[in-house]
Amino acid sequence: MKLHELKPAEGSRHTEKRKGRGIGSGLGKTAGKGHKGQKARSGGGKGPYFEGGQTPLQRRMPKRGFTNARFKKEYTEVNLTLLDRFDANAEITPETLKAAGIVKQIKNGGIKVLGKGEVTKPFIVKVNAISASAKEKIEAAGGRVEVI
Repeated sequence: MKLHELKPAEGSRHTEKRKGRGIGSGLGKTAGKGHKGQKARSGGGKGPYFEGGQTPLQRRMPKRGFTNARFKKEYTEVNLTLLDRFDANAEITPETLKAAGIVKQIKNGGIKVLGKGEVTKPFIVKVNAISASAKEKIEAAGGRVEVI
């Protein structure tokens, strides 16, 4: 089999119905939409949540309960592999990470260091949160971790 011999499976391809192209085409004039009415209009028809005029489910359900979404903390995540570009014994803070171009923006929770990668030099890391594996690797390399 060669590239120029490739063809779609028999019956898998259909020619497109060209609607509104004259009476002789069989789909001219009303283009298969019948005469007038809601469904004959552009954008016509009912939305996916329409229930025949019955009060829709999303309006019948009571609005209750507690949500903490407004106060949720989101962290900007940084892996250990990115920290390896700093010099030995460097102090790494959210500000130095932003200045170095490692993070573009610091989210409302601050910076969280994750444990992907290895550490070859000792660092002083001052961040808002850190995973247990990342802390272990930094301290094993002779570094220090402070949660601010």
